[in-house]
Amino acid sequence: MKRKEDLLHIGWFILRAGIGISIFLHGLPKLTGGVEMWTYIGGSMSIFGITFAPAFWGFMAAVAESVGGLLFAAGLFFRPAALMLTGTMVVALATHLAAGDDFMVFGHALDLLIIFAASILIGAGKYSVDARLMPKLA
Repeated sequence: MKRKEDLLHIGWFILRAGIGISIFLHGLPKLTGGVEMWTYIGGSMSIFGITFAPAFWGFMAAVAESVGGLLFAAGLFFRPAALMLTGTMVVALATHLAAGDDFMVFGHALDLLIIFAASILIGAGKYSVDARLMPKLA
């Protein structure tokens, strides 16, 4: 039984690290894109009736994806990072749906939303920084 549990933790580590690095690479150009990019991204909040400070909201989305992706990959402050990423994917999915995009366009945001939401419940796992620093929370 120990081997099966080890494989489960190794598999979760691979998934967590891979998705985290991928979302980091997706968010980094947004973070380095500057105010014009942040304003464009933050404009998506208008779907929820939030029309003030679009650059702030765009910057927050870029931080969630880039910094949150690294935290997710490392398993450090894992649940807060997964929560931020879940929120970002909710906005991304809503943006695609409001635009009338088909599944081939919004499917990626939906997939990531499912992964990040489930991750909040699963936790960082055995092979994470959280498990080393805060074993009761991991």
